[in-house]
Amino acid sequence: MSEILRELLRVSEKAANIARACRQQEALFQLLIEEKKEGEKNKKFTVDFKTLADVLVQEVIKQNMENKFPGLEKNIFGEESNEFTNDLGEKITIKLCSTEEETAQLLSKVLNGNKSASEALAKVVHQDVAFADPALDSIVINIPQDLIGIWVDPIDSTYQYIKGSADTQSNQGIFPSGLQCVTILIGVYDIQTGVPLMGVINQPFVSQDLNTLRWKGQCYWGLSYMGTNIHSLEHAISKRNGSEKRTENSSPESESSAFSAVISTSEKESIKAALARVCGERIFRAAGAGYKSLCVVQGLVDIYIFSEDTTFKWDSCAAHAILRAMGGGMVDMKECLERNPDWGLDLPQLLYHRENQGAAGVDRWANKGGLIAYRSRERLETFLSLLVQHLAPLETQA
Repeated sequence: MSEILRELLRVSEKAANIARACRQQEALFQLLIEEKKEGEKNKKFTVDFKTLADVLVQEVIKQNMENKFPGLEKNIFGEESNEFTNDLGEKITIKLCSTEEETAQLLSKVLNGNKSASEALAKVVHQDVAFADPALDSIVINIPQDLIGIWVDPIDSTYQYIKGSADTQSNQGIFPSGLQCVTILIGVYDIQTGVPLMGVINQPFVSQDLNTLRWKGQCYWGLSYMGTNIHSLEHAISKRNGSEKRTENSSPESESSAFSAVISTSEKESIKAALARVCGERIFRAAGAGYKSLCVVQGLVDIYIFSEDTTFKWDSCAAHAILRAMGGGMVDMKECLERNPDWGLDLPQLLYHRENQGAAGVDRWANKGGLIAYRSRERLETFLSLLVQHLAPLETQA
């Protein structure tokens, strides 16, 4: 079923083209913002936006996958509602029509008759994209199609996408904000066990040509199934093996000082204080759950930690699958801190097939215990033991 991964890579690039097209045409971009309905709002933000770009990306992914793999669409789940209401009060369901002209007519209803904007969007939506990775050519894996579900976050870090800063400077390769924090996330999981199997993270805005002002992106992927683990960063990691071995052979004292973490600007003060004792100055702040997870995938930090319950299955599934392919994972933070490592229990990995009982709206799919993303289990265990040590006295003082 590596064919599914190949198609996910292709549709992620098609989605990235839509995101870039919408963002690069300022007059068009201003038309694309509509506030989310109450039931869809993420409580982390006082102002949370749904964009037409979000919905278009999601529907293009769903309908392209359904066209290639009939029957799969019923198991593709996304963050966004595909219903829009225009100035006339008309409810319009966004979908990819069979022709560019029909899609343009549908979009025109959402955009209140703006013909040029509708045609421009329809053109990029129907544009074919060739995208492949030769590393996938040697893989032949059969995952039964009826066993997989797919989580889609069409444009993660919507606020940064709307804000659209292209001038943010990175801190040791990590962008605190700006368009670089925008990601398209597609995660495949086993609908029976909830275990993530395949992940694609497309970063549409990586570098900008200063002459044309056009953006280029980057795509990351991973597959972990039945003992097969492969990912797009393998070649890059093999080049760094020497430095990674030195880290593994270092003493516990030097290990603790070498930890690095990326966090949200809204992280709890108690967590930040404990992290400061574990990581020293190697704590980075960044926007977007998908981007912070990507920082771990890229090896820019050891850990992404978030204690709140305002990330969701669509935020974490893609990166979790890639990290699994790399030997890492993504765990429930609350359960990790309550777990006694002497009991030899498995780490509480996040799962993706069950909703939270008693919850409503998007909270049904929230990562209720927070999360920790990591690349090395051994490093995670050391990190957790240090974090628990430093959290305990802080909680006593509180």
